[in-house]
Amino acid sequence: MTTDATPLLEVKHVRKTFGSVVAIDDVSMNVWEGKTAAIVGDNGAGKSTLIKVLTGVHQPDDGQILMEGKPVRFPSPTSAKDQGIEVLFQDLALVNDLTIWQNVFLGRELVRGEPVGFQRKRAMTEKASEMLAALDVDLPPASTRVRRLSGGQRQAVAIGRAVGWNARLTIMDEPTAALGVRERLEVESLIEQLRGEGRTFLIISHNFEQVMRLSDEIWVMRQGNVVGHRKTEETTADELVALITGAKSSDARFHVSNPTVGSR
Repeated sequence: MTTDATPLLEVKHVRKTFGSVVAIDDVSMNVWEGKTAAIVGDNGAGKSTLIKVLTGVHQPDDGQILMEGKPVRFPSPTSAKDQGIEVLFQDLALVNDLTIWQNVFLGRELVRGEPVGFQRKRAMTEKASEMLAALDVDLPPASTRVRRLSGGQRQAVAIGRAVGWNARLTIMDEPTAALGVRERLEVESLIEQLRGEGRTFLIISHNFEQVMRLSDEIWVMRQGNVVGHRKTEETTADELVALITGAKSSDARFHVSNPTVGSR
């Protein structure tokens, strides 16, 4: 458990380049336990690169990542999962031809017997059903193939898979980008429910109204840098747009030199 003075996740002066291209440069930000932080920015701002660094897909060239104040390294996505970081990318990484329970346990299959392991299908089906039932979402039986699900149901399965493994931090990249209005509202309701239960989220979204509804604080990125940090209740969508475009670079309230101060 984090203390009042220590964020769950802290990024300090992280830099990542690809050849001569600087994708992110001197990025510092944090996420507090039990809160929902959001990252906003235009295409090419560095959001996706930062998320891939936080989930072990890319290795930073410089800087530090800390969990509960202790430096950590994520040499692979598996190592990030081992630290309690789960991620939902836009494509959800669900396999259409597999069932719900197979997707929930993908890469975490329960087996018995050595040296040849046999999957414990009944145990996984029951556990997946239990995990998803806790979400209070209308889903068909866990034996249903994912291709038969609606977009909102697929997203619910992906979210349930992430939080169901007791993730300490769930990162969501454009969680409702491909959904219709009704399905988007259902997914947002699920996120709000989990947020109310004390789950910790980091959301990347172009939907400012969604960000304003779901987040506690917002980090703004532009051209590979963090250029602003606001408590959600103290900002507006118009101000976020201005920060993203650089229209308020001289704003007297602009201050990101020490992102751990006053960010709860």
